[in-house]
Amino acid sequence: MAEAKGTVHFNRFLDVSEEPGKLLQPIEGYQSLELVSLEEAIEPIIKFCPDVRRRAYIAKGNCDPPKDGLTQDESASIFLYTMEWAPRDQCLYVVLNSILRSKNRNRLITPWLLFMKLLLTALFNLRSCGMTVWRGVRLDLRKEYVVGKTYTWWGFSSCTESLHVLESESFLGQEEKRTMFSIECFNGKKIRSHSSLEEEDEILLLPGSQFIVKGHLQPSKKDPDLIIIQLRQVEPPFVLLEEPSISKKENLSG
Repeated sequence: MAEAKGTVHFNRFLDVSEEPGKLLQPIEGYQSLELVSLEEAIEPIIKFCPDVRRRAYIAKGNCDPPKDGLTQDESASIFLYTMEWAPRDQCLYVVLNSILRSKNRNRLITPWLLFMKLLLTALFNLRSCGMTVWRGVRLDLRKEYVVGKTYTWWGFSSCTESLHVLESESFLGQEEKRTMFSIECFNGKKIRSHSSLEEEDEILLLPGSQFIVKGHLQPSKKDPDLIIIQLRQVEPPFVLLEEPSISKKENLSG
C-alpha cells in the first residue's frame, strides 16, 4: 500500500497522456489583470478546490522568506501548485491542467485567471534554463508521437533532471509498458526552491510549449517495454502563452 501512495504522489510527472494532441486556442486573458495576493487569487477557485484556502496558508508559511527574488505570494503560488491532496480531482494542479487541456478552456478558465496571473508572473520571473529533462507515462506512446511532427503540451509539464529518478518506483518504475520523454528544452523553470517536494529537482515547462519529435529509441533488448521518445522544444510561429505584464499591486508581501 505504501508504494501505491508513492505512485499517486507523483502523478503530475506522469500525466502526459492527458494532453489533447491538437492545437487549441492561445492561453490568455490574465496578462493585463492586476497582480493580487495569493489569498485574493484563490477566492474564485474555492468552489473547484474546496480545501485550497487551508493549503494556501500552508504554502505561504513555507515561503517566508522567498527565494530567487520572488515575492512571498509569487513563491507560494508555485508551492501551492506542487501540493497534492485528496480527493485528487479537487487538487489545484489537477483541476487547472484539465482546464488548460480542454477544448472548452475559454469558457472554463475565467475563475482561474487571477491565480494564473500570479503563478505565471512567478515563473516568468525565474531564469529560463536550457537542458535535457525527463518525464514519462506508463503507456507506449510511439503511435501518438510521430517522428518529424510537432506537438503542443497545454498543461504545466513537470519534469525531472534525473533519468534515475524517473525509473524509481515512485515514478515510472521498471516494469510494464512505459514511455520516457527525453526533452531538450530552452525555457525550463527550476522550481525546487519553491516546491512542496524540495527533495526533487523539478523542472516545470510552461503551458503552450511546443516540441518536435526527433526519434524513438528502445534502449535495451532486455527491457522491450521501455521506449524513449526524443523531443526538442521549438518556438511556435505564434504566441500560444501570453506573457503576464510586470505591473504589480503595491504592498504585496515579500
